[in-house]
Amino acid sequence: MRKFNWNGVFPALLTPFTPSDELDIDMWKINLAAQLDAGVDGIIIGGSLGEASTLTNEEKKQLYQAARDFLPKGFPILVNIAEQTTSAATALAADAESWGADGLMLLPPMRYYADNAETLAFFKAVASATRLPIMLYNNPVDYKIFITLEMFEELLPYQNIQAVKESSRDVINITRMINRFGDRYKILTGVDPLALESLVLGADGWVAGLVDAFPRETVAIFRLVKSGDIATALKIYRWFMPLLELDIHPRLVQYIKLAATSTGIGTENVRAPRLQLQGKERETVQQVIDTALATRPILPDYLNIHANAQ
Repeated sequence: MRKFNWNGVFPALLTPFTPSDELDIDMWKINLAAQLDAGVDGIIIGGSLGEASTLTNEEKKQLYQAARDFLPKGFPILVNIAEQTTSAATALAADAESWGADGLMLLPPMRYYADNAETLAFFKAVASATRLPIMLYNNPVDYKIFITLEMFEELLPYQNIQAVKESSRDVINITRMINRFGDRYKILTGVDPLALESLVLGADGWVAGLVDAFPRETVAIFRLVKSGDIATALKIYRWFMPLLELDIHPRLVQYIKLAATSTGIGTENVRAPRLQLQGKERETVQQVIDTALATRPILPDYLNIHANAQ
């Protein structure tokens, strides 16, 4: 069984496209450089923010290879699995392992509303198809499937299922998980507007969205909280909140791509059926971004903070 360090900030990266709907590898590298400079602890390719449902497996491989070639040797890269069938999910897991990926983020079956037994069978099949460490994505709000404590209990024998991206929006679930399983499952918060609260409650990491546009502020909050300086983190978090709330809108991809464009590390190009923002909606989101940029806080020397000091 492979080990993985689930502590830290893991951007769920946007997938940049050219105006002609090809992968924009040049912009991909610009964003990767910004994430690396900000001090993130790993990256996730092809998540919901990465427009996973519109990417081919070959495109996921291209993104992976471009990231692996660009990032320092050994920098952690996770590949997201969000497939409609068990066979497609197990095949992608095997492919990602053959590419050299360090781990997987695994969603429950897409489109089909699986019951608990079906969801467990799906997870077990993928876990059995790879040696890679796996983080399950628990997001009943968006994907209508809740991974219960009893389901995590049944998954205990699968040692490569090591973590959960906790996006139920019920922060009590973090304490429930810790009380039931100790540190058997690492917990990463997956809802930007609940991140600070989740980290204080014991979440080990943050699978972040607005990090795609504001990586330094995201990493600063994480490291400040984990070093015990919650007061300083809270000041940044309160400034950040109007931006963080863009992460919980159905058009979060377009919203965060607009934010990344505004900070110079992304573009607005999306893949159909998504369309770029227009009219009043775009003006409203842009105003949130512009207000934040005009009041952007001066950050402490967070890169020299030992995040796990407490």
